[in-house]
Amino acid sequence: MAYQMTFKRYELKYLMDRQQKENILQSMEEHMKLDRYGRTTIRNIYFDTDTYRLIRRSLEKPAYKEKLRVRSYCQAEGSDSVFVELKKKYKHVVYKRRLVCPEAEVMECFCNGKPLPDDSQIGREIRYFWEYYQTLHPVVFLSYEREAYYALDGSDFRVTFDENILYRENDLSLGSAIYGTSILEEGQTLMEIKTSGGIPLWMSEALTGNHLYRTSFSKYGTAYQQMQAAEREKAQGGIQYA
Repeated sequence: MAYQMTFKRYELKYLMDRQQKENILQSMEEHMKLDRYGRTTIRNIYFDTDTYRLIRRSLEKPAYKEKLRVRSYCQAEGSDSVFVELKKKYKHVVYKRRLVCPEAEVMECFCNGKPLPDDSQIGREIRYFWEYYQTLHPVVFLSYEREAYYALDGSDFRVTFDENILYRENDLSLGSAIYGTSILEEGQTLMEIKTSGGIPLWMSEALTGNHLYRTSFSKYGTAYQQMQAAEREKAQGGIQYA
């Protein structure tokens, strides 16, 4: 592996319309700046068991939950670097373990039911996770366009805006084109505040002034719920009445 990273922080989510986003951006002008990547398209492949055990558990809102995904910030294949992320959440605090390695190596291992051959602390955690759940495999491709902002005061306070959030159950490749089913309504944006501390006063005032309140929103969870609704609709459509 090239390197590994660990994060510990709070992630607070808010759904907003176009006007609310513009208002928040205006409030951020003096305090935050768009990062050097600008607007990027993020690609994710989520892994779950045959019975979707991980996401079903997550939607029950337990004190502790976890998930595994592979992420890239561009079309990736072969020797291109991707991020293997083990994300855990305990009592509202998010712990993220991340490894960086070639896309081909990751997909070769995971698609053939094998853990990554990495003996670092994070590698061992991912291996234990993989062996514990036994039937993990790729289940959903999920993409979105992101704008990420960082604080000018040098703190770790960050704000991201995600739009055009799409999912699909086939063509699960980080090297494929962007397409799928939307999980947001027209004109909606998902804003996330990421911080290891508190929210600055100016942001708290902006949130209150725009009537924005924290929401529990999981991209993969919402995709799964839509998938299940589609399956139920399909099953009902196949019922024949005498």
